[in-house]
Amino acid sequence: MPFLADDARPLRSLSYVFLFWKTFLLTIALGSGVSSPYDTSSTLLSTNQATYHESIFDLATRLTRWDAIYFIQASRRGYVFEQEWAFASGLPTVISFLSKVLTNLGVPKGDTLEPLIGIFVANVSHLLSVFVLYKLTLTISKNSRMSLISAVLHILSPAGLFLSAPYNESPYALLSFMGYLFFAKAVLTDGRTLAHNVSLLASGLWFGFAINFRSNGTLNGILFAIELLREVSLPPTASSIQRRLALLAGGSAVAIGFVAPQVIAYRTYCYDVVDSELRPWCTRRLPSIYTFVQERYWNVGFLRYWTPANIPLFLLAGPMLYILAKSGVNFLSNPYLLNPGEKSSMGSKNVAGFLGSMALTQLVLTALAITNYHVQIITRISSGYPLWYWWLAKLLLDDKTVGTGKKIVLFMIMYASIQGALFSSFLPPA
Repeated sequence: MPFLADDARPLRSLSYVFLFWKTFLLTIALGSGVSSPYDTSSTLLSTNQATYHESIFDLATRLTRWDAIYFIQASRRGYVFEQEWAFASGLPTVISFLSKVLTNLGVPKGDTLEPLIGIFVANVSHLLSVFVLYKLTLTISKNSRMSLISAVLHILSPAGLFLSAPYNESPYALLSFMGYLFFAKAVLTDGRTLAHNVSLLASGLWFGFAINFRSNGTLNGILFAIELLREVSLPPTASSIQRRLALLAGGSAVAIGFVAPQVIAYRTYCYDVVDSELRPWCTRRLPSIYTFVQERYWNVGFLRYWTPANIPLFLLAGPMLYILAKSGVNFLSNPYLLNPGEKSSMGSKNVAGFLGSMALTQLVLTALAITNYHVQIITRISSGYPLWYWWLAKLLLDDKTVGTGKKIVLFMIMYASIQGALFSSFLPPA
């Protein structure tokens, strides 16, 4: 691909790669229509369809699989059943808002309107997240080539069609990358100006918004905690105190992103309710509807997924778990990995601290995926974590490790392609 080498026009190059990859994946999705889907639940979203048969060229239905059905249904009538609170409200809220805007403009409200809006939001978010990742990488590494490769790797993420379907992964990646970018701008220099502190607050707000798309975004609060510990170790000057307050405000914004939906649910299910109808989670010390429904309806919990029947899913998740763990450990043990020749400069030390925090966040995510989550989702939720893209880009740029890097990229392409055919046919893993 000659346009991939055009570092002078990175956004155009990335747009070309993005268009090519999306065309490839969507062709796979449409091609899966030659056979009947394993499950016909997607047709339940239609109010006019008389049969369970899907049209071969109905892309909206082909991409509305698994959790996407819940997101589309919630965008139409909100949360009705308790178990639906397992699905973050960010995407349904956006789809519902855009649906109302379009219908007010005269667009017919057909059965495919919300799914098509969800597909549009996912793809636009994915493209914008590619651009933001390029900018984030350039800010940290000062290396345009590495920035371009990292952004291309995000396009080719093994998340595959999950980044094109009405799912939370693409918007989450966009908002998270924005949070990382603003955090980087605030901490990569020793500046203690108002602009730096505002950038910290903005970072917390971006991360807080991201949590409304994926709850694992709460892990980004680790960045604020570590930076605050570093800050309190310094003499308490006026600028340092202001920085501490900014970090507390940003970290609070992250926390609020998770707590606010729990408060809304508590008021819905636990206020003005007779004891006989009170839900069990209402009386817990930490009454979180999210943790309750994940445990009750989706069997999420410590080692609950460790059963013989799930061994194939652990094997499928194995490559991505290894990549996340390996890259996280490498950056944690050597946070100067991106700029090995600048260890003595203060700016490089700030970069190292930032990358170390990101590495810890990624390793915690990996551990939770192994012990608590439905392990197979790691291939898609990893799309919102930049560190492993940088690690892989470094492999591809080093003559000694380029072979290993190419093998990983080949895995990503093969996994996304096969997973695309399975997803659009309503087959696991999801």
